[in-house]
Amino acid sequence: MKIAVKLFARARDLVGSGDVELALPDGSRVGVLRALLRERYPQLGPIAGSLLIAVNQGYAGDDTVLSPSDEVACFPPVSGG
Repeated sequence: MKIAVKLFARARDLVGSGDVELALPDGSRVGVLRALLRERYPQLGPIAGSLLIAVNQGYAGDDTVLSPSDEVACFPPVSGG
C-alpha cells in the first residue's frame, strides 16, 4: 500500500519536502512507517525516534495499524515556555 505522509517543521526542512509517499506492506503499523522514514531519509536520524506521528488528525502510537486512506503527518517534538 502507498501512504502519503506530510512532514512539518524540522522534519520538512531535513527532508527538503513537506510531502513524501512511502510504499508499505498491507497492514503495516506506524512503527514500520517510522523505520522506513529513517531508512529512506537518513537525515531524519537524530529526530526519527521522537517524531510525533498523527493518523487521521490524532496522535498515534507505533502499534497503530495504517490503511491507504489514512491521513498521516509527522511533527518533531516541540518545546516552549
